[in-house]
Amino acid sequence: MPRGLLGRLATSGASSQPGGDLSGDIAAHLHALLNTRIGSAPTAPAYGVVDFTDLVHAFPKSIPALALSIRSTILAFEPRLKNVNVRHLPDEDPWLLKFEISGQLAAGKERGTLRFRTEVSSSGQVTVV
Repeated sequence: MPRGLLGRLATSGASSQPGGDLSGDIAAHLHALLNTRIGSAPTAPAYGVVDFTDLVHAFPKSIPALALSIRSTILAFEPRLKNVNVRHLPDEDPWLLKFEISGQLAAGKERGTLRFRTEVSSSGQVTVV
């Protein structure tokens, strides 16, 4: 994913082109959004999620707070999705948090529900698939 504003603007129009990969564009944005911590984007201080590593000491009680942070961040900063739900997916590995994100496409010609799975590592890194 391009870093920097101009690189993101250059690729942001791809989904509006015929044959563009809207779900891939949204997944890439979710990856960037969920790997940004609140306060680390100077031009948008509210952009990002809470620092997951700060909540580890309260695990597993912190899982609802993490899911709520993910959901509210997506609703605020990913306008292509509406009716967003975030559900924790239990895993045998205690050092790996998994969530399922689902939401409906908000506008445009494309309709339907998109689902993404996320994995949050013990270091706080988030992958989106």
